[in-house]
Amino acid sequence: MGLPTWFVVGILVTLAPEFSKAFGMTEAVATGGAAIMYCYTGLTLGDFASGIMSQLLKSRKKALLFFHLFSAATIVWYLTSGDISQGYFYFKIFLIGFGVGYWAVFVTIASENFGTNLRATVTTTVPNFARRTCAHHPFFKAMKESFGQIGGAYIVGGTCVIIALAVLFYLPETFGKDLNYVEE
Repeated sequence: MGLPTWFVVGILVTLAPEFSKAFGMTEAVATGGAAIMYCYTGLTLGDFASGIMSQLLKSRKKALLFFHLFSAATIVWYLTSGDISQGYFYFKIFLIGFGVGYWAVFVTIASENFGTNLRATVTTTVPNFARRTCAHHPFFKAMKESFGQIGGAYIVGGTCVIIALAVLFYLPETFGKDLNYVEE
């Protein structure tokens, strides 16, 4: 479920200068620093919003489904940028960050799927597995060589979102689950 987050941060935002050139922006982004700042501002607000949404909907899965679909839409919107101003480009980056801002709910689902004897281990290990998914960077490089910067991003981003949605589909709902049990 964490694949889209690391795709957005590790590829779309970190490589914002390269993407801005590929989009043909007259005001190309010089460094990724400001892009990362805008992304993480959105990500932080998205984290709050996803937590609140999961409480209001009384469903972690529905909240994550919304955020996965929102992030898919913003990824497509980002990849169709064209020649836009830097300010508008950073606004897009902020919204993509918001879309992948579901980390707290993601970690909560992971921890709530295990008993008290494994919960702490899972809660600290799952984020590390998700971070390791930056291994899709070689996949992006290969796709970029064959399909160009933007085409490669569509393929890798689409793959990440599809995998995340498939995982979400098969996970049980954990909202309101009795967590007082031990794994055997």
